[in-house]
Amino acid sequence: MLFRATGIAQATLKSRHEGVTPQQQDSAKRASAEARLKVMGAAAESLSQIEQLSPASLAYLGDAVYEVYVRAHYLLPPKRVSAYHQQVVAQVRAESQAKQLQVLEPHLTDSEREILRRGRNATTGCPQRLSPEIYQQATSLETLIGYLFLRDPQRLTQLLAPLELD
Repeated sequence: MLFRATGIAQATLKSRHEGVTPQQQDSAKRASAEARLKVMGAAAESLSQIEQLSPASLAYLGDAVYEVYVRAHYLLPPKRVSAYHQQVVAQVRAESQAKQLQVLEPHLTDSEREILRRGRNATTGCPQRLSPEIYQQATSLETLIGYLFLRDPQRLTQLLAPLELD
């Protein structure tokens, strides 16, 4: 499966450089995102167990899922590890996550907005370099990602694919 995901990612990157139509690029992005999430994922044992998880637990998982997603996005073409690191850190920072959330919000369902609200309200503490609002937005995005990773990976793929990570 990993090899298939890598092939899709290579095709996605190749399409960026070969004058492919925007529709084909969107399709390749979606396929690449879906492959990355399939490589990562397993489902929870039952829906009731997912519903019992705290927003902090979902955010903890969502943080990891989002970072792996971003790392996979930047993996090709090959670069030095320090270059990967700089690109990934720029995307997984709370400020960037808050911006990505603003892009996604119009596309969210009411139940997904409720997960965001739970994640935002469960936020405790805040790094000194951040405003509480930015930190709450980033945490709420991580909560949603964690929830969808467990509950509806296809929906997660739909939401992550159009994000502009470049």
